[in-house]
Amino acid sequence: MSDLAFTDTARKRLDDLIDITEQHLKILRFKAIEGISERSDIVDAMWYSVSAGGKRIRPVLTLEFCSVCGGTERQALSAACALEMIHTFSLIHDDLPCMDNDDYRRGKPSCHKAYGEAEALLAGDALLNLAYETVAADESLSAETRTSLVCELSRSTGISGMIGGQVIDTTYKGEFSEQLLINMYSMKTGALLKAACRMGCIAAGADNEHIEAAERYAGNVGLAFQIIDDILDITGDESTLGKPVGSDAQNGKITYASLIGIDAAREKAAHFTQKALDELCIFENNMFLKEFTSYLLKRNY
Repeated sequence: MSDLAFTDTARKRLDDLIDITEQHLKILRFKAIEGISERSDIVDAMWYSVSAGGKRIRPVLTLEFCSVCGGTERQALSAACALEMIHTFSLIHDDLPCMDNDDYRRGKPSCHKAYGEAEALLAGDALLNLAYETVAADESLSAETRTSLVCELSRSTGISGMIGGQVIDTTYKGEFSEQLLINMYSMKTGALLKAACRMGCIAAGADNEHIEAAERYAGNVGLAFQIIDDILDITGDESTLGKPVGSDAQNGKITYASLIGIDAAREKAAHFTQKALDELCIFENNMFLKEFTSYLLKRNY
């Protein structure tokens, strides 16, 4: 795999895209709290988790794919923020005692530790619904585009996507094979990343060839990303990661790194990253995406 450095130009682009996302999320928060003082606690719980930090990978990909397909960030901004809300909803629920039972997320107490289990459950549900509302209410987009974007959100989040992958993760009691893990990762992590890239393309009015290439790219990035997460759960530092390490082993979970070993898992992550990079050839002005993709492979947080 080619060794792409994360240049100062790429870092600035990443910071700019994250800043655009953060500013719009703040606007959406103020809109959400208008006129509902009696339910302000739930809004506080929602934004406690949304604003806790995070890499904002999904919004970054949505905004950048819109850009490389000839669109503007504004066209994809609602979709980008909706994806971050859904991602946060999934993390809130993942941390609950009935799921992964993690007390910390992004260096802070998990939502259920800060606000209680019931409030955390409802905060996650509220973020999921607000995500759909955010896209559907964006009158700067055509009705056809909004419909397509909402469909993408629904498919990626539901039983054939993220939630379906979580079902496998929490209920499968048999011996995991390498292929079953790949299938689970493709749903649990890959589905929302696919939606991010596809939605960026759709917002820009891209053709099917570019949308399908973006989906293949995201599928490979999702596999590489989850495998690196598995490795970091074994080798990472809790103060750097902002969440407990070793939780997979403590919960008796089989991961890609524990199944085939850390070195082999690193090689596999590099393999999927290269496949993702190959899919970017169809897109013009793709240097940031190439650098960002390699950056994700080499991350240590």
